[in-house]
Amino acid sequence: MIINISLAWLQLARQKARFLVAATGIAFIAVMMFIQVGFQDALYTSATQLHNHLKGDLFIISTQYQSLTFNQSFPRWYLYQILGCDGIESVNPLYMQFAKLKNLNNGIKFPIFILGFEPDKSILDLPIIQQSHSLLQLPNIVLFDSKSRSQFGPISQEFEEEKTVILEIFNYTSSIGYKVKVGGLFSLGPSFGVDGNLIVSASTFFQIFQGRSVQNVDIGIINLKPDANPQRVLASLTANLPKDVIVITRQDFINLEKNYWTVRAPIGFVFQLMVTMVFIVGVVVVYQILYSNISSHLAEYATLKAMGFKNKYLLIVVFQQSLILAFFGYIPGLAISIALYDVAQDFTNLPISMSLDKAALVLFFIVLMCLASGFISTKKLRNVDPANFF
Repeated sequence: MIINISLAWLQLARQKARFLVAATGIAFIAVMMFIQVGFQDALYTSATQLHNHLKGDLFIISTQYQSLTFNQSFPRWYLYQILGCDGIESVNPLYMQFAKLKNLNNGIKFPIFILGFEPDKSILDLPIIQQSHSLLQLPNIVLFDSKSRSQFGPISQEFEEEKTVILEIFNYTSSIGYKVKVGGLFSLGPSFGVDGNLIVSASTFFQIFQGRSVQNVDIGIINLKPDANPQRVLASLTANLPKDVIVITRQDFINLEKNYWTVRAPIGFVFQLMVTMVFIVGVVVVYQILYSNISSHLAEYATLKAMGFKNKYLLIVVFQQSLILAFFGYIPGLAISIALYDVAQDFTNLPISMSLDKAALVLFFIVLMCLASGFISTKKLRNVDPANFF
């Protein structure tokens, strides 16, 4: 085996320029895979950030629910209906809707996602919400997401400089803006469907959206008593609530959101298609590299065959070359991708970061890609006949 590794390495290292080009090509493929996997993970992570921060054990949503970015309401009286059920401690409504926020500098209006709830009942586990719930009880006070994208203007900077920040919000059915004051900042972040977030009290929410009824709830948040059995309560509510709503756990709620972005939203399909295409292109690139290397050393392989070495020995050499190329391409690809992740995160405010599972997944794909290419490229080697050379 030591001889095999030496032979595999010496063949690759003999032509340094070709080896460098080969490693660079695989590094490029690795970077492309990392970019696709990173953005795909950011898609799911950003889309479910709110789900992870909701303070609840179970959740009521409409059967028409597709994603947070769609309005799918149900009657509020459903929440009152379940208050007396065994094991339930409290039930709180959450209202959500898009509006347009006017940029402080240029006057352009951009869509922003608004979350409204009763401020005396904290339904988010964000630290600022715990500290600022009394502020939200004041009329026309909002909390602004400091991770919102830059098109909304320097709202966070001006608030941190202790300036009075007045925002003007427009709903989609009126040309008249509604003015509110920023009372604090929180950190949630945008997603592929949301550029920024505002948190308001329920009363302020319905001042902004005057055409909307307080009786239409988007999400019902259920908190259970400490001794309650979640599955038993879930089964009881499912049996007794009307069929136009469903009760689900947090994980099922998260999975439902991910499923929308994976299956129903075009961007999920695009990411999966791009990963597949990058893998196929990588197989072709590495195949060309290995095939060229085999062709240039075909006489040497024929000599080894004439000396009594079996096909198995020669194939192992090629597979080891595949693994060497995978290693020397993956390492720089990983280093470049870490830097690109930082740039992408700063530019998009999406949660794009390197993790052990991403690094392991791309390494697996790179190794598999190189081994597949090695297997395809050995066809010519298996058929080589020493008699044709001597």
